[in-house]
Amino acid sequence: MLSLSAYDLILTMSVCLFVMGVISVGIGVFILISKVLGEDIRVIANQTAKLAQKGVAEDVAGLVGNASSLIESLNQLVQTTSGVGMFLFVAGFILILAAYFLLRQIM
Repeated sequence: MLSLSAYDLILTMSVCLFVMGVISVGIGVFILISKVLGEDIRVIANQTAKLAQKGVAEDVAGLVGNASSLIESLNQLVQTTSGVGMFLFVAGFILILAAYFLLRQIM
């Protein structure tokens, strides 16, 4: 049977928290950077704006309504992605701080 002292247990917990925090921060930063570099969303938004302008010029009301709905959906997608990235970044930072305070207790 494996016996752990209190020191070993706290050290193991702090290392696990630190690793999870670093992974979470890394994933959060990756999500935020990939959102900025996401050229596909920008291209779709530009094409939709051109489509809406063409619909207004040719007086096609349904086309304009659908284009504005698509632009709104793209905006919500970008906001959701940013929120997930920021949440992971902040959660990772909190996990790293928790690991630090656990280590401070045993030192």
